[in-house]
Amino acid sequence: MRKKLIMLVVVAVMLVLGGCGKPSKEDVMKKLSNKWNETKGYELNASMEIKTGSEPRVYNVEVWHTKPEFYKVNVMQSGNDESQMIVRNEEGVFVITPSLGKTYKFQSDWPAQNSQGYLIGTLAEDIKADKAAVMEEKEKEYIFETETRNNHKSLLPTQKIHIDKKTLLPSKVTIHDEAGEEKISIKFDKIALGVEHKVAEYKVEMDQPKADGDEADSEKESTDKESADDDGEDQAKLNQQTYYPVANLQGTTLSDEQSVEIENGQRVIMTFSGDREYVVIQEPAEKPLNQMPVSIEGDPVDLGFAVAALTEQSIHWEANGMAFFVASDMLSKEELITVANSMTATESK
Repeated sequence: MRKKLIMLVVVAVMLVLGGCGKPSKEDVMKKLSNKWNETKGYELNASMEIKTGSEPRVYNVEVWHTKPEFYKVNVMQSGNDESQMIVRNEEGVFVITPSLGKTYKFQSDWPAQNSQGYLIGTLAEDIKADKAAVMEEKEKEYIFETETRNNHKSLLPTQKIHIDKKTLLPSKVTIHDEAGEEKISIKFDKIALGVEHKVAEYKVEMDQPKADGDEADSEKESTDKESADDDGEDQAKLNQQTYYPVANLQGTTLSDEQSVEIENGQRVIMTFSGDREYVVIQEPAEKPLNQMPVSIEGDPVDLGFAVAALTEQSIHWEANGMAFFVASDMLSKEELITVANSMTATESK
């Protein structure tokens, strides 16, 4: 009897010790949520590799976040001068493309309903929102597998969030397609919690309209216009390629293609007919004379290579000196994104 009692005590102690050594998914989730969401702000640097196109593309990502709703995200393509910035401040959500001198303003709640793998607060919400999330514990990290919560979720439905055990901060996020193949990889190089930036640091800088009768400004404006026109012409010459969507939408084929001469190059209009009809329009993007923000309909969607404006029936973006527009009353938002992601350049004609 005494021997049985001793054995029961040993088993009970082992169970207690084992429980202490193996934190539950809920325990880890709570710690993460407290650490990531209670901070007043953060800065981070990450590298993002996107494998959805014909060749992988690598981007450097810098993020500032100050509570409650101030964000600044700068995405720069590695080895390229192309970059775009997303800013959320008290006036709204802005997308800035420095190479084109353009600023678009959205009336959007981004990123509340459009989780991004490089925003650690939305990653915490992803883990919390997915009741079926699975946690795997390894020697130096926790790995959460969850559903994604963004406009790509039907194309890229799952993600794996790697958490460093020592720091309880994300070290890597991989996003996968329906077949489980990795399509996006984000590696965090630096995360600094508790960093706050002043409201003024989230202000979007923009040129103001010139006062009437200011001759010096008028001369400068004229010079700027000529320079912009020259740059536009040079850019157009470099981009006399035609981009075609290589997305395989079953039952849909290219039925018509027209090219129209415009001031700064060519406008190409493609019509796709069949079960999922849609139209693609592409032309050289124009450079404005100032950076006064232009209001645009839709929500900002990060395509990786560009930030697009997505509505119920269209998607619009600018990349590589070109402006693209896809419209359809038959495609879903996910299919519009699929077409946008698949646009591939052909050889110059």
